[in-house]
Amino acid sequence: MDNFIVSARKYRPATFQTVVGQQHITNTLKNAIKNNQLAQAFLFCGPRGVGKTTCARILAKTINCQNLTEQSEACGICDSCRSFQNGNSFNIHELDAASNNSVDDIRSLIEQVRIPPQAGKYKIYIIDEVHMLSQSAFNAFLKTLEEPPSYAIFILATTEKHKILPTILSRCQIFDFNRIKVDDMANHLADIAKKENVNYDSDGLHLIAQKADGGLRDALSMFDQIVSFSNRNVNYKAVIDNLNILDYDYYFKLTDALLAENVSETLLIFDEILTHGFDGNHFITGLATHLRNLLVGKDAITLKLLEVSEGIKQKYQEQAQATSASFLISGLNIANQCDLNYKTSKNQRLQVELALIKLCHIKSALNISSSSTQVEVKKKPDSPVNQAKVQQQQKPAEEISKPEITAVPVPDKPLDIAKTAPASEPVPSPEAEKNNTANPSHAEKPKINISKPSLMAGASIIPNLNDLNASYSKKEEDKIDYVSGDSRNIFTEASMLKLWNEYAERIKKANKINIFTLMTSHAPVLLENHQIEVTIENKIQENLLSHEKIDLLNFLRVELQNFEIDISTRLIEQTDKKRLYTSSEKYEHMIEKNPKLEELRKRFNLNID
Repeated sequence: MDNFIVSARKYRPATFQTVVGQQHITNTLKNAIKNNQLAQAFLFCGPRGVGKTTCARILAKTINCQNLTEQSEACGICDSCRSFQNGNSFNIHELDAASNNSVDDIRSLIEQVRIPPQAGKYKIYIIDEVHMLSQSAFNAFLKTLEEPPSYAIFILATTEKHKILPTILSRCQIFDFNRIKVDDMANHLADIAKKENVNYDSDGLHLIAQKADGGLRDALSMFDQIVSFSNRNVNYKAVIDNLNILDYDYYFKLTDALLAENVSETLLIFDEILTHGFDGNHFITGLATHLRNLLVGKDAITLKLLEVSEGIKQKYQEQAQATSASFLISGLNIANQCDLNYKTSKNQRLQVELALIKLCHIKSALNISSSSTQVEVKKKPDSPVNQAKVQQQQKPAEEISKPEITAVPVPDKPLDIAKTAPASEPVPSPEAEKNNTANPSHAEKPKINISKPSLMAGASIIPNLNDLNASYSKKEEDKIDYVSGDSRNIFTEASMLKLWNEYAERIKKANKINIFTLMTSHAPVLLENHQIEVTIENKIQENLLSHEKIDLLNFLRVELQNFEIDISTRLIEQTDKKRLYTSSEKYEHMIEKNPKLEELRKRFNLNID
């Protein structure tokens, strides 16, 4: 039976033309050979499996080729090319710096450099993993690398350029290799599958390319493994089963359950994923990637950023149209927070399940009706201090609003509007009397004007407004209506404080006493540009607030219908607390009570500390 050769070796590129995904480097090297402008030292840098050593060998073979083609490629049939392919070339030397990293190894190399080539024009030295050389070996190599003989060319390759001395870098022509793109890798795997008579589908090859993370050698190794596993039938199902990858279908099905607000189905899908042996952290990062892909897929311009096959890309585009940007952004925020808290959580499964439950309720939280005609009526007025603040902040909005604003006193008990309405009418101005004379029907209507902020804040108004329907026309109702879907609705400090205290009560019921104390010890202050300033006493409270900030902001933004709300902190010094006394101060206080302590200290030569 013939010996099996892995695809990474069997299909290793032999010319610049067959190198995958590094055209910017291969074109430069071919032009340098064609114009006879070769540098004395090259440094190839980049991640593993992208073709650094392969390009070094192709460059070495092409430099010494005796019959270059018109495309500046090695012919492959001359004596120099055949000796290189057979592994017995005397002009091309390859050194592994990982195992030959001492000064003696470099000195031996320098001695070989002094000997000119017996056949051919150049002697090429390929040093792989050059960053593994010791400090003394680098220093011994410096002089030779700076002024080599005219026939010597050095090609260095490394995955960690930052570990190489700057003096070495300055003497080399540096080429940075890129990670190979998913499409290029998938096309290369498809070519190999055709040559090997292997059945495949594009989704499976794309999945292998994504799993390889830019390294073609890793992709070829996984390809060989799946060919053996699937009996030469590389399809999407075989790749999923063999590489233990979370299927796209899981995330598509999970997103449909989240949009349907089906908590039970969501938790069952997560349990099925855990049963298959996947880690919760791996699942939540995959979900965040899925939501990101949906956000990218909403616009045809950014659709090219999805590194998936055409079939999967179509699924992303279809599901993206069924989701809103607000849902995706909030979902990314929740998934990211779960990922950050996952490792520190003692109950990691519960951490992910809580995130999924939050994701299920995003849609209902954001699905606020675009117009609201019912106003919640307060039976008790606000305190005089809060009313003054509300009136002060309502002035700009009241000046803009078209209906005239009149102050209406609100009693502690509900009033009979039919009896009290005529007595509560304000004295009209001369201009208003003139207008009322011209339009008698309009003069009979009572003037009860309500501004947007007062509606948003739930300010105290006369109860049972529905009884006034007979005295309102449809046109007047349209004037005082407002749009609740605006993402920058104006709100008052009173409404903010009410919701702030409501959230604090929720925190208290959840046994988060530290957060409850922080929220209720100092009342928050509403600043300009929808900023809420919270007073804190120390860094510990600041850390507590930062952990709760996301949920608190989501609650306030949704309830107040303003997504520009943000929370800032202000640190104050506590002057009413007892300060810590030093050892000397404590000792002086003790001496005042018992002076014999000083004598005792001196007799036994004791230290105060």
